[in-house]
Amino acid sequence: MAAVKEATGGEGVDVVLDIIGGDYLPRNLECLRLNGRLVQIGLIAAAKSTIDLRPILQWRLTITGSTLRPRSVAEKGAIARALEREVWPLLDRGDVKPIVHAEFPFERAADAHRELEAGRVIGKLLLRP
Repeated sequence: MAAVKEATGGEGVDVVLDIIGGDYLPRNLECLRLNGRLVQIGLIAAAKSTIDLRPILQWRLTITGSTLRPRSVAEKGAIARALEREVWPLLDRGDVKPIVHAEFPFERAADAHRELEAGRVIGKLLLRP
């Protein structure tokens, strides 16, 4: 959370996409700015969490969830086309950039997993062949 606040000048981020769930929920909420959104897209750690609801009210936060699994092939195709049309141009122009926490050679994949499990990762870990 401190790294997110530092990287955003204390404001926080607009959107958090969370694949972990569980105890990450309160931390994710702390990373959001005013009118921020948390989108729960996975539950790797746990499906349950306990949170203080006051920040949701005070910061006018939105929590929502989604998954692709129960969607039809046509719906998934429409989502893929929308991503290609709406999101890829943002990446191409550099308007949106992934945060790379660290890079590891493929032989050190176990070290990368340990970093993830320790909860020290902000952004993505890259494995290089």
